[in-house]
Amino acid sequence: MTIKPARTTSRARWPPRPFESVWRKFATLTGEIMYLTMSDSCSLLWMSDLTYRPRLVDRTIADLLAELPAVMVTGPRATGKTTTTARHASSIAHLDRPREAAAFHADPDVALSGYEEPVLLDEWQEAPSVLGAVKRAVDRDPHPSRFLLTGSVRADPEAATWPGTGRVVRVPMYGMTVRELAGNVEGPSLFDRLAGGGALSVPDDPPDLRGYVELALRSGFPDPALLLSAGGRVRWLEGYVEQLLTRDAVGVDPRRDPTRLRRYFEAYALNSAGIVSDATLLRASGVNRRTAVAYEQLLTNLFVIEALPAWTSNRLRRLSLGPKRYFVDPAIAAAALGLDLRAVLRDGDLLGRLLDAFVVAQLRAERASSRTRPRLYHLREEHGRYEVDVLAEVGGRDVLAFEVKADAAPRRDAARHLAWLRNRLGERFVGGIVFHTGPALFELDKRILAAPICALWG
Repeated sequence: MTIKPARTTSRARWPPRPFESVWRKFATLTGEIMYLTMSDSCSLLWMSDLTYRPRLVDRTIADLLAELPAVMVTGPRATGKTTTTARHASSIAHLDRPREAAAFHADPDVALSGYEEPVLLDEWQEAPSVLGAVKRAVDRDPHPSRFLLTGSVRADPEAATWPGTGRVVRVPMYGMTVRELAGNVEGPSLFDRLAGGGALSVPDDPPDLRGYVELALRSGFPDPALLLSAGGRVRWLEGYVEQLLTRDAVGVDPRRDPTRLRRYFEAYALNSAGIVSDATLLRASGVNRRTAVAYEQLLTNLFVIEALPAWTSNRLRRLSLGPKRYFVDPAIAAAALGLDLRAVLRDGDLLGRLLDAFVVAQLRAERASSRTRPRLYHLREEHGRYEVDVLAEVGGRDVLAFEVKADAAPRRDAARHLAWLRNRLGERFVGGIVFHTGPALFELDKRILAAPICALWG
């Protein structure tokens, strides 16, 4: 891995606040406006083309549509799926609007034929029969760039068969990364750069510890991240959690008790970005194992949690096999627990978890747009002697490894887990990075760098 001197880049300065004058028009934070930002299929960012911030997945969507007939973009509500995919479509069917969905419920094949292609089928799970119509249309004519679908619920597990197999390619989309918020989406992903021996660089004005926590609490949801004040963001995120637990979750599975689900949700938030036993979650939430499994699957189907599986190798023994659980956006966990900047900075455990989750959120979005298609894992020796926060396997062989430290000046000892992994894997170990909260980029050990967290978007 090459070390590149810090360079100046105004693109990565934080915070970008170009829309203050736009937001003043919506400064009366009424319940109706808050509901619109969280529930309507068109985000407030769709109000004007001037407000659109390019996303990392834009290039992926364009490349896939150039070759394939149907692409499905999935992810949590309010992450900008409609706003982004609409830019690649000639027409839109909003299937979460009953009047537009009625024709698709009655005769999806006829309804689908009435739209100019490429057509965006927004929130397709609200009219599931449309997927069968897409299958039949693709079978008849598989030419590229016909259909875009978006979904905020993983709706296919209950289906006897999944008609999208071989016809629809999925693309995950997450909240905005700092790289996207800063308008710096050009160039290869972090994984592509590192796998190819590329360099890291640091913005000219890197955040300090407080700045990183503020970034994590700001969230990656476009509306609160770009348009709202700190107080407005708190209210928006609290409303998001409330709606998720009382409307979205119950809409997917009406049998679930919102009160018990909330207890599980808060226990999950308190233990996120960590390797927690099922027994610990059960005790903390007061539910039985069967209910906990159902809740975890429900939240996974809503795209708000996503675990990193444990990595295994025949070169390493006695590894933990449990997953490392995460919310896809650390601000959701903070909102569920009522945490603010002050509370996080006063609790070392919460601070470490928040920074870990923040870095993983950036890496997850980078992975989704990466041409090398790495797989993300965590690694932990059975008794906790060695632990690596994130491990990326590229091409089924090469390994990149990452640690996250709430430390402004990490020493060589901070790399000991990565050094242990390097020594075990040999040439498979491409490189390791200890992400930290200081300003400097430097070498800690052979093939191991210490890098500011902001190198993720520098």
